Amino acid sequence: MSTNEKNIAAVNNAAASAKRFDAKRLTGVGLLTALVVVLQLVALAIRPTGFFNITLCLVPIVVGAALYGVKAGAWLGFVFGVIVTITDSAAFMVINAPATIAVCVLKGLLAGLAASVVYSLLEKKNLFAATITAAAVCPIVNTGVFALGCFAFFMPTIAEWGAAAGIENAVFYLFAFVIGTNFFLELAVNLLLSSVIVTIIKLGKRNK
Repeated sequence: MSTNEKNIAAVNNAAASAKRFDAKRLTGVGLLTALVVVLQLVALAIRPTGFFNITLCLVPIVVGAALYGVKAGAWLGFVFGVIVTITDSAAFMVINAPATIAVCVLKGLLAGLAASVVYSLLEKKNLFAATITAAAVCPIVNTGVFALGCFAFFMPTIAEWGAAAGIENAVFYLFAFVIGTNFFLELAVNLLLSSVIVTIIKLGKRNK
């Protein structure tokens, strides 16, 4: 085989490998996207605070971010944000629909993006540390962006809800009753499942 033929064969093999990788990546991201949707729909039955459903789909977002990179993490977060907008934003939608949509979508997208970036920065140093940090960052960013959105657009309403419950401090009411329980449950679920997430990531990387 001549040098040119070898070069052509190498290029063809590289192209075939790239196509196989793209197909696996597309399939993997597609399955995780479906899982995000299903888990968020299942979460409709879980409402610890009486305001919003607990988020169960942060785990597949972290897995997708680790296995498929920043774009996949951002995409899965975006899908999560859209589903939340559709299924669990009625209380705020009647107050300010554009702001509600923006906050819901942005908090999901940024949560997935942050998990991806954190994981990519720490992966080479320690896989478990990268996973547990990404698993913690995801709900922290998700809840943090939501809290900022509340401060920007919805505090008068939250103050009214607090006053109706006999609590005059709107900020305390926001963190203690509107988002507090959900956040700690979501964080606990992610951290408790970190070892499972690590195993999934190892298997996923092995099959790439």
